[in-house]
Amino acid sequence: MRVEKRLEQLGLVLPQPAKVPPGINVPFAWVRVHGDRAYASGHGPLNPDGTPAGPFGQVGAEVSAEQAHIAARRAALAMLSSLRQALGDLDRISAWLTVSGMVSVAPGFFATTNVINGCSDVLLEAFGPDAGAHARTAIGITHLPLNLPVVIAAELAVR
Repeated sequence: MRVEKRLEQLGLVLPQPAKVPPGINVPFAWVRVHGDRAYASGHGPLNPDGTPAGPFGQVGAEVSAEQAHIAARRAALAMLSSLRQALGDLDRISAWLTVSGMVSVAPGFFATTNVINGCSDVLLEAFGPDAGAHARTAIGITHLPLNLPVVIAAELAVR
């Protein structure tokens, strides 16, 4: 429970498991554990009750870069919530290997790295530089599911 204690010290709260809106079919696992790896499906920002969190839209249009940075932090917390549910204990995570961040961008917005830093910051704060360091991609695309500004997936090593 070391990681959860650290999250508590940071004032970060894991949301309830994701609740998708009616009409959305989710025929996949939020986290797939295979051997010593965990693969986290794309997670967006969630409210504490597990519902999708706004603001919604493209970064650089309806959503500011600062709001998107916060959304990336919330997406990291949503992913941690799913990982806790799948693994039973976040301390089983021995290393974050890769983080793939997707940002819904308006034409002319190119600061996707700064947006996804919100996720990276949470991981480094909670897991420290040894386990929390990771390779990363931060790409801009035109649309994401549910009109979310950010979706983040990851691959992790687990014990």
